[in-house]
Amino acid sequence: MAMLGKRRPARQRSGVSGLQRRSGEAPPAATPPADTATLIERLAHDGRGVARAASGKTLFVEGALPGERVEAAVHRTRKRYDEAHVRELLEPSAERVEPPCAHYGQCGGCDLQHLAVEAQREHKRAVLADLLAREGIKLAEPPRLLVGDPLGYRRRARLGVKVDAEGGVHLGFRARHASRLVDIQGCEVLLAKLSALIGPLRELLAELEAPRLVGHLELIATDSTRVLVVRQLRANRADLQRWRAFGESHGVAVAQLLGREEPALEWLGEAPTLGYRLPGGKQELHLDFAPGDFVQVNEEVNRELVATVRQWLAPIAGHCVLDLFAGIGNFGLPLAADGAKVTAAEGNPAMVTRLRRNASSNEFDIEALQLDLNDQAAVAELLARLSPEAVVLDPPRDGADAVCRALIERPVPRLVYIACDPATLARDAARLVHGGYRITRVAVADMFVHTSHLESLLLLEHGATQPSSQGA
Repeated sequence: MAMLGKRRPARQRSGVSGLQRRSGEAPPAATPPADTATLIERLAHDGRGVARAASGKTLFVEGALPGERVEAAVHRTRKRYDEAHVRELLEPSAERVEPPCAHYGQCGGCDLQHLAVEAQREHKRAVLADLLAREGIKLAEPPRLLVGDPLGYRRRARLGVKVDAEGGVHLGFRARHASRLVDIQGCEVLLAKLSALIGPLRELLAELEAPRLVGHLELIATDSTRVLVVRQLRANRADLQRWRAFGESHGVAVAQLLGREEPALEWLGEAPTLGYRLPGGKQELHLDFAPGDFVQVNEEVNRELVATVRQWLAPIAGHCVLDLFAGIGNFGLPLAADGAKVTAAEGNPAMVTRLRRNASSNEFDIEALQLDLNDQAAVAELLARLSPEAVVLDPPRDGADAVCRALIERPVPRLVYIACDPATLARDAARLVHGGYRITRVAVADMFVHTSHLESLLLLEHGATQPSSQGA
């Protein structure tokens, strides 16, 4: 136990290291001989090319684009379909581009870099339209696009740390569909001021006395500071001084997140004020947050998202607006600045506290409640008490089934639903449409460029008789 977390002496060993193997993956199936080229017909929702094998079986091909002819190598055989990758690109698509990142194909993130950005966005619009269509909802026109810069947009990221059997320290992101870690030298989608820390952090990790105690590193950027959160099982006194010195020399606020079951945050120096700004009414709003709070990683697209919600609900001066899954006030505060009477409900007590402080510091009188939003009866009771003119709903990936049931039981004139999972959005939207709501606006926010992930939002009206222009 005395060596817990400390570096083991390096030893020589032949063969492939644990980082080089695809740990946790089944051995790849034997690749059948390729007699003919495979034509890629379309993209699946997750960005893989879809083809039909000679046997008639569906083939999902990573890294392939519609219209391309490829020699595909099957690496996993399943009952109803096979999974493959491109062994040789025979006829490339006109929309294929050179990936901007040197780690493309190894790192598990940004798996659509080989597809032109505009084509990525059209694919995301098509995915949302298709998922809604599967639920019987047909859009009159393509969703509106909310976009920002394709590179250097992420203001926070989590990097894994691993010490291999030889004592080598690795820093990076997980490989796709695997638990192994891919070392990275920099990240093209991170803000440059965060990406610049990766090299110095790797050097520091190699100098630590107990690098095995470090689970991951989280980088956060605000307008005024950079933050490094070190996730550790427990502190090491000598390494504590190294982390503190790193923060001082690089102008970074450093904190440790210590413990296993209920980790506690401990700043190595004065705690910084973390926050971001949003336009609201005639003033600039400032929202404070803490490490661990949910904050959208793409600040530019988040501003577009908030502006769209404000536009869709305007004019709202004097109206009662209920903000559900309110977080720290990302939507509620700008709506309050527009003159709405906002009540906000959130399940996380720490974020409720932050929301109240943000409302107070921006001089708004917002009722902020802690509420179990999976409790249909509790949500229905709140709707009955307030009778809001509008509801803003921004749930996690598993959606808002209980809230949607309550909104059918207690209808509201207008509802904006923001979603990070288009499949659960489509499911919930179908329930709402069957319950008397009509979709009148649709948008896709390209929050995670170069990936298949998309944010989407709908404006629904209850009892509307004529659909509005859905892309507006």
